[in-house]
Amino acid sequence: MSKGRFGVHGGQYIPETLMNAIIELEQAYNKYKNDAQFQKELSDLFQNYTGRPSHLYYAQHLTEKLGGAKIYLKREDLNHTGSHKINNVLGQTLLAKKMGKTRVIAETGAGQHGVATATAAALMGMECEVFMGKEDTERQALNVYKMRLLGAKVHPVTSGTATLKDAVSETMREWTNRIDDTHYVLGSVMGPHPFPTIVRDFQAVISKEIKQQMLEIEGRLPDVVMACVGGGSNAMGAFYHFIEDKSVKLIGCEAAGRGVNTAETAATIATGRLGIFHGMKSYFCQDNYGQIAPVYSISAGLDYPGIGPEHAWLYDSGRAEYVPITDDEAVDAFEYLSRIEGIIPALESAHAVAHAMKIAPNMGKDKIIVINLSGRGDKDCVSVANYRGENIHE
Repeated sequence: MSKGRFGVHGGQYIPETLMNAIIELEQAYNKYKNDAQFQKELSDLFQNYTGRPSHLYYAQHLTEKLGGAKIYLKREDLNHTGSHKINNVLGQTLLAKKMGKTRVIAETGAGQHGVATATAAALMGMECEVFMGKEDTERQALNVYKMRLLGAKVHPVTSGTATLKDAVSETMREWTNRIDDTHYVLGSVMGPHPFPTIVRDFQAVISKEIKQQMLEIEGRLPDVVMACVGGGSNAMGAFYHFIEDKSVKLIGCEAAGRGVNTAETAATIATGRLGIFHGMKSYFCQDNYGQIAPVYSISAGLDYPGIGPEHAWLYDSGRAEYVPITDDEAVDAFEYLSRIEGIIPALESAHAVAHAMKIAPNMGKDKIIVINLSGRGDKDCVSVANYRGENIHE
């Protein structure tokens, strides 16, 4: 594959003002990714700060209730800060520090990436600013408070749809203003090269651990690995070390919102077309004129109008399957897992649980599904209660 390309996807479609920063980042990453000292520091952070390896939990009650395949949950929700986001953030913040940067900026949707970035900045003594769509600041008010508590400045973004895509645009704009001392900690496997590769590599610890843990527990690889997909970092992390294992089916679960046949959806693979946005070529939800379409999901972390270029390539090549999951299905799964296993998943992760609930009963009891439980659901309890008509507030 040519530099930064996954099939036709990827690339570097960026303004000249960012080119030097991107070149500097790529050179630094190429230097440090194989550096023993850097890897040791990162490994120590993963173990002593994040709490890795994360637990691979056999969901016995869920398995028995569904009556088919054995289901394991990769418990990224147990990481410090409550999601998979910390894996990438610690890697990028450590890299930024090695590059001599003193300030990090980030976009965030559900707030988990923002909280993780603010956390790492506090740990490493760096200045931090986070851009978050105004609508998301309202539905994720608790995470906004956490970021500020950790010392970050939070900027509500009011342009466009005031959600994740606009937060990304604003963060890129801010980066062009202050490249010298600032690193943009991009939160997913998207954007211009080398970001999709960097984020994937830091998140790939998930699939590396799943593989080791499955071999220890079951003596073999799983039949299915599945995860929710917005931009796609938790899924890419869960898939990466299984890509060459053709016996393992990879399934990404997209946010269909109110349905793929409505305008209120964020299911990029199901409804999108090839385009260029945020520095990369990939699939995007677009209107009839080729403009990026407004997208919707009850889950603030999945309402991005595109998908990372490596996912687009996995789809094109047939290596991974992508399925749409509606708000209703995700909320049902959110409640079901909470009641059956006593584990409250993030609404994002609940999209993957929902698909497992569909396919597990039709699989043999000798089959194994691993769901990447990308985050915990504390942040979503108010949203779900309101969705169910309970009208409660933080």
